[in-house]
Amino acid sequence: MAKIALITGITGQDGSYLAELLLSKGYEVHGIVRRASTVQKTRIDHLEGYKRDGDKRLHLHYGDLADSVALVKLLYQLQPDEVYNLAAQSHVRISFDIPEYTGDITGLGAQRILEAIIESGIGKKVRYYQASSSEMFGKVQAVPQIETTPFYPRSPYACAKLYAHWLTINYRESYGLFACSGILFNHESPRRGENFVTRKITIAAARIKAGLQKDLYLGNLDSKRDWGFAKEYVEGMWRMLQQDKPDDYVLATNETHTIRDFLDASFGRLNLDWHDHVKFDERLLRPAEVDLLIGDYAKAKRELGWEPQTRMKALAELMVDADCAALARPA
Repeated sequence: MAKIALITGITGQDGSYLAELLLSKGYEVHGIVRRASTVQKTRIDHLEGYKRDGDKRLHLHYGDLADSVALVKLLYQLQPDEVYNLAAQSHVRISFDIPEYTGDITGLGAQRILEAIIESGIGKKVRYYQASSSEMFGKVQAVPQIETTPFYPRSPYACAKLYAHWLTINYRESYGLFACSGILFNHESPRRGENFVTRKITIAAARIKAGLQKDLYLGNLDSKRDWGFAKEYVEGMWRMLQQDKPDDYVLATNETHTIRDFLDASFGRLNLDWHDHVKFDERLLRPAEVDLLIGDYAKAKRELGWEPQTRMKALAELMVDADCAALARPA
C-alpha cells in the first residue's frame, strides 16, 4: 500500500516541489486548494495526470484553513499517513496590511488542522509537519540562529508563524502527536511568487535585458538573508517525518547575503549593472525591519543527513536563466 500524504498549500512554491518529491517516492498525494474564480495551479499543472501502475496518484480537494469542519471531514476520509501544513499568507510586508487575515490563516489555520487531526481520530497514526519560519527570530538574539535561539518576531506574519510553531510543540507534548516544525530560512526558486524580492529581481533583470523594462523599485537593500534552493528544502521536510522521534529542525545554508549581493549575482548573470536600473521606494520598507538572518543547519545535517547544495550565487543565476527562458517562450 502506498503511503498517503496531504499537503496544504500544494499550489505554492514549496507545495509543488514537495508533491513532486512524494510522487517520485510512490506516495498517493492529496492537496487542498482554495476555490477561486481564476485558476491558480500553474506550479502543479504538469503533475495533474501523474500515474503509477495505472492509478492516479495526485488528487486535489477544495478546502481552506479557515474551514475547520471541512478539514475534519477530509482527514477522516483520507486517513493520511503524513500531513504537511505549508499553507499561509506568507508575504511579510503584506502581513502589515492584512494582519488579521494573516493571523487567521497562518496562525489559527495551523490550530484548526492540528485540532482536526485530533477530532478525526488519526492522531495516533499520522505524522505532521509545520512550516515554521526564520522570520520568527526577527530581531536576532544570537548569530547564527539555531533551534534553541530565542525568538523575537517583527511582523504580523512572524508572530502568526510563532503561534503555529508553539502550538505544534504543545500538541506534540499534550497529545503525543508525531509533529515536527521545520524552521526554514529563506528558500527561493523559479517558482517563487513574483511579489517576493528575489523573484522581483530576477524577473526585472530578464525583462531589462530583453528591453521590456527600464527600472526596478525596491526598499531596504541592506537586509541580510540566508538564501537556499526550495527544491532541496522540501527534501528536509520529508526527512523530518521519517525519523524515529519528532523534533524541530533549522534548514539553512549558514551563509548570509544582502539584497545588494543578490542584485550583483542576478544582474551580473546578464552582464548588467543593477545600479543603472534600481530605484528606491520607501513604500516597500517594513514598519519593523529584520536586519540579519543566518541559520546553522548542523542539527539537520547530523540527524537527518540533510545539507544544502545550492548557494546564493548559483541560485540567483538559475532563477535568472528560468525567467529569461520564460520570456523567450511563445505566449
